[in-house]
Amino acid sequence: MDTVVKIIGIVIFSLAIVYLLKPDVMKYLMEFFTTGRRIYIVGLVRFVLAVVFLLAARECDVTWVVILFGILFLLSGLLTFVLGPERAKSIVGWFQNQPLSVLRILALVALAIGVAIIYSA
Repeated sequence: MDTVVKIIGIVIFSLAIVYLLKPDVMKYLMEFFTTGRRIYIVGLVRFVLAVVFLLAARECDVTWVVILFGILFLLSGLLTFVLGPERAKSIVGWFQNQPLSVLRILALVALAIGVAIIYSA
C-alpha cells in the first residue's frame, strides 16, 4: 500500500512540474473542473486519496506525514462538497487571476508536497 502512496506522490510531483513550466495548462484544468458539477469529481478524488493515505499510513516510513496529508485530503474533499460549485468557482477564479509568479510559487509548494509524500512513503 505504501507503493500506492509513492505513486500518488510521483503524480503530484509531476503535475507540479507541469504547473511550474506551463501555468496556463493548470488554468485550463481549473476552468474545466469548475464547469457545471465537475467540481464534485475533485471532491470525490480527494476523499479517495484521503482513504488511501489513512489506510496506508501504518506501512509508510514517516507515518505522521502520511496521516497529516490524509486528513488534509479528507478536509479538502469535505470542503469541496460543503462549498458547492458556485463558491468553488469563485475561489478558483481568484487563483486564475493571480500573476504567473504567484502560480509558480504555488507550483513549488505542490512540488515540495510531492517530495514529502514520496519521502514519507
